Amino acid sequence: MRTPRYKLVLDRLAAEIRAGRWPAGTRLPTHRRLAEVEGVAVVTASRVYAELEAMGLVSSEQGRGTFVRDRALSPGHGIDQQWAASDVTDLNFNYPALPGQAEILRSALRELAGSGDLEALLRYQPHRGRPHDRAVVAGHLRRRGLDVDADRVAIVSGAQHGLAVACTGLLRAGDVVAVDALTYPGFKALAGLLGLELAPIRSTATGPDLNHLEQVCAHRGVQAVYCMPTLHNPLGWVLDADVRERLVQIARRHQLMILEDASYAYLADDAPTPLAALAPERTVHVTGLSKSVATGLRVGFLTAPPDALPSIERAIRATTWNTPSLTTAIACRWIDDGTVDRLEADKRRDATARQAIAREALAGLPYVSHPSSYFLWLPLAEDARADRLAAALAQERISVATAVPFATTTNVPQALRLALGSVELAHLPAVLDRVRAAADDDAFR
Repeated sequence: MRTPRYKLVLDRLAAEIRAGRWPAGTRLPTHRRLAEVEGVAVVTASRVYAELEAMGLVSSEQGRGTFVRDRALSPGHGIDQQWAASDVTDLNFNYPALPGQAEILRSALRELAGSGDLEALLRYQPHRGRPHDRAVVAGHLRRRGLDVDADRVAIVSGAQHGLAVACTGLLRAGDVVAVDALTYPGFKALAGLLGLELAPIRSTATGPDLNHLEQVCAHRGVQAVYCMPTLHNPLGWVLDADVRERLVQIARRHQLMILEDASYAYLADDAPTPLAALAPERTVHVTGLSKSVATGLRVGFLTAPPDALPSIERAIRATTWNTPSLTTAIACRWIDDGTVDRLEADKRRDATARQAIAREALAGLPYVSHPSSYFLWLPLAEDARADRLAAALAQERISVATAVPFATTTNVPQALRLALGSVELAHLPAVLDRVRAAADDDAFR
């Protein structure tokens, strides 16, 4: 059987890219020019480029063209890589740990071992958590501006699990969720798994473009909006009170469910009122202790309207069956005795110190951040190639993420997201100096 013409062109270009004839960062001919050279229709040339992109060999950028991708990076441009080797400096994931945290855990385990309630922790728990534990969590949330009863709390296995059970319980495949044009990659992955359609909302310098959100809601059947109003990942914004009020008004007008991700909210001092306090009848508020205490402490907290809780509880039952009893017991002890408050305050100070180092190392670059966050967003020069820069840094044993995992639009910006929390504080200036030098290098443009 005769091989289709497009397949011959595709196979040849793929082989040439893999052989290095087209170096990483090379701009390929336009669709029209490829069609002329190969004697095929423009639609056929477009199909060739689409399949090359699906193979991970090229990336297309609206208004700029199609570029050979640097295959030294993983397809997710860093965010989906396996755990970094011991000699790799990780500016990709945040897992900040303060001195003495291991001893705090050791002490908590000793106390738990001597507890008269230990045997109860070996049995099944209520799906949303024991009443006493939910009451402790409710008190914790009240101190963060969310006055909620224990009956509206669910304890889950980390904030990501909280988002998963909220979406599984309350949304269906094909539902449209409005999201920021740059958003948390974990929510993107979850939406893909559940078949949710993401509708990107343009960003301003201080938050989502709510006029654009109104337009999207007016023309599409949006069921929910996912947002991070306090310490946005990756842009670091904290929405002011007026913006929150307007967002709630839009949600009520269009009957949207609000998915409020507060995973990094602990880093912002004196943050405005959570959306769940402004619109409790339609907001699912998700947070946890993985970021504020330790990544290995997979305990999350979810609050939701009363009519949403039965569906969420069914999703918990279908995924983890019940609350993680041992880690929840430790978490509630640490909430009760003030350990969580102390660790969060210490991490705010630590993050502030790291941002001060970044301000000095990256002075003059147009990066975006919050003064007490553990990450920053570094837009690159218009003609720069983020994948090539990330690959070059990987050769220097520095792991970073590009905009690819964060972008919900087809036009992906040329930028890096730098996580500041996983490098020893004393080493951070030198590491950021190396990033600065690479960003200034014309070779990556």
